[in-house]
Amino acid sequence: MATTPDAAATPSLARQMQARLAERLAPTALEVIDESADHAGHAGANGTGFGTHFRVRIASPMFTGKARVARHRLVYDSLQEFIDQGVHALAIEIL
Repeated sequence: MATTPDAAATPSLARQMQARLAERLAPTALEVIDESADHAGHAGANGTGFGTHFRVRIASPMFTGKARVARHRLVYDSLQEFIDQGVHALAIEIL
């Protein structure tokens, strides 16, 4: 069963996600934004307004020559542990 991060853990969760992406994809630009409050009442929301819906803006040389789906798959694969722990949605913007 997936666990849901509490409000105190959320800034840390965004930082952890950012660190994981930095480690795995060596980005030249990276931003991880918690947009959970904008999704209150939606599927996957945990009622805290934190830790379920994120936007990732990223540029990486690892994306060069890859199709959009393959680029997104690299991001999803890098963050799978967080998804398994309760991150419900990722909006990915490849820069």
